[in-house]
Amino acid sequence: MTGFLIAFEGLDQSGKQTQAERVSAHVSASGRQCRLLSFPDYGTPIGAEIAKALHGERDYGPDVMQLMYVANRYEKRVDMQQALEDGVVLVCDRYLASSIAYGEAHGLDASWLRDMQRHLPRPTLTILLDIAPETAVQRKSAGRDRYERDLALLSRVRESYQRQSSAEGWLRVNGERSREAVSTDVVSAVETLLARP
Repeated sequence: MTGFLIAFEGLDQSGKQTQAERVSAHVSASGRQCRLLSFPDYGTPIGAEIAKALHGERDYGPDVMQLMYVANRYEKRVDMQQALEDGVVLVCDRYLASSIAYGEAHGLDASWLRDMQRHLPRPTLTILLDIAPETAVQRKSAGRDRYERDLALLSRVRESYQRQSSAEGWLRVNGERSREAVSTDVVSAVETLLARP
């Protein structure tokens, strides 16, 4: 039995963590082995450096930031590949598309951002939880990092996500609705995936 990689994407406060946790619990309850991952993973050396940059302790350009985000995923690549070969379902809170969306929003080349990630495991399904930047701000009024405070940037990020979501292997979900309504759509798509022979 081969594993699946399900990636949740979207702006901060779109419900990625909530839905990733719900899917992980649903998959586990169905009898499949499942692991929940979150990127950036602040528990690694590169992840710790990303955290410092996001909170103003370091000053890196957009290209260096995206190189670090991608390197942070490569830190987990071997473990992820092994898990997928072992039939595990991996559920990621942010993955490949985040670098493209945020990188593009900062003026970086999308093909460069895609190319540097080509050796990472590919998602079987990418779920975009689509919300307006204004909704993201309303849902988190305090403690926002430097990206979360920039509405114009978030608008460009959303546009990139929407462009990417037209590709095969994506599901775009209206994240403005209740958690339960979103969860119904998400779980339905995951059940279809798990039913594949």
